[in-house]
Amino acid sequence: MSNFDLSIRFFFQLAFILATCRVVGLIARRFGQPQVVGEMIAGVVMGPSLFGLFFPDVQTHIFPKASLTITYSVAQIGLVLYMFLVGVEFQVDLIRKRLRSAASVSIAGIVTPFTLGSLLALALIADGRYFAPNVARWEAMLFMGAAMSITAFPMLARIIYERGLTGTSLGTLALAAGSMDDAAAWCIFAIVLASFNSNPVIALSAIGGGVVYALVVLTIGRRLLNLLGRKVEREQTMSAQVFTFVLMLVMLCAWITDAIGIYAVFGGFILGTAMPRGLFAREIERRLEPLTTNFLLPLFFVYSGLNTRLGLVDSLMLWGVALVILLAACFGKGVACWLAARLNGEENREALAIGTLMNARGLMELIILNIGLERGVITPTLFTIMVMMAIVTTLMASPVFEFVYRRSSRPTDATLQPATVARV
Repeated sequence: MSNFDLSIRFFFQLAFILATCRVVGLIARRFGQPQVVGEMIAGVVMGPSLFGLFFPDVQTHIFPKASLTITYSVAQIGLVLYMFLVGVEFQVDLIRKRLRSAASVSIAGIVTPFTLGSLLALALIADGRYFAPNVARWEAMLFMGAAMSITAFPMLARIIYERGLTGTSLGTLALAAGSMDDAAAWCIFAIVLASFNSNPVIALSAIGGGVVYALVVLTIGRRLLNLLGRKVEREQTMSAQVFTFVLMLVMLCAWITDAIGIYAVFGGFILGTAMPRGLFAREIERRLEPLTTNFLLPLFFVYSGLNTRLGLVDSLMLWGVALVILLAACFGKGVACWLAARLNGEENREALAIGTLMNARGLMELIILNIGLERGVITPTLFTIMVMMAIVTTLMASPVFEFVYRRSSRPTDATLQPATVARV
């Protein structure tokens, strides 16, 4: 197909994707799940596991292999913009007040699942169905440990938003711990990628460059951005020039962090945390959020779903492996983070809620799995098993959260009082 034909086909793909995500999302909401969980499931539904199983010719016609590059590229824009918005809403002041708890929860949420993931990789690598033949034991252990340690940071943020917890103490503590988890997991993953390129400089540049980038943006960058914030407050509106400049910065920061090996979404998130608050932040959210969450972000779930083939898990042994991975994931994240929160003096209800939210894998898991599959670290079989784990742990988040927290809390509960006016 020519580039023109692919671009025309992409328009129909977008219509099909948006319609399917909306329908599945509405069904998910009927069962108490957030829209984003429906979009995850919709991605798998549109892939070879369901749509391609019953209507293979139609599925191939709508999603020809040559078009995946376009889908992936546009999906990356959606991911970066979404993480930028998460950063804009991030309540840094609340993190300072709860830094000890956030750090403890984060460490528990990294060390425990990383250890369990490494042990699982050690047991699975002898079987050629899970890792590529050229993957060494320690590389498999690092990858599996990082994949098990990841938290659904953007999804966690979206669940918090849809449950009305934006700006609350609980929401910010979960986001703070999740962001620390993911930063550490990506640093570990950078070492894995470096080993495949036989160049340790990649890992060093990823970790060191990420620290330098964050320090520059959060110090010098924040001071310079405050000048724009004062300009917007003075004029009581955000001009087209300022908005375009912000978009340019987002894309530039995404490119920088991707170039140093940390991944583009963290560039957007860190820049978002440095943005001026007040009218400036509200204008950014008003202009970007509807397009990003409703139009661009669903594309990434579809891209992941197209790489997921449930038919590969075709034996009792493989289903047993999937169950063991799921149990290890829940224990390593949910239970470990709950215990860490309790040891730091959090109430049991809030500790259980934090463990539940941290246990969701979702979007970030799909990102690291897609990279692992593309770079030849894991096989399609392990990719599918891990996607199943990501979906199940994310499906668990909302109902378990409602059960352990919302139903037993009262509206006057101090933990539900936002530091700022939360959007509904």
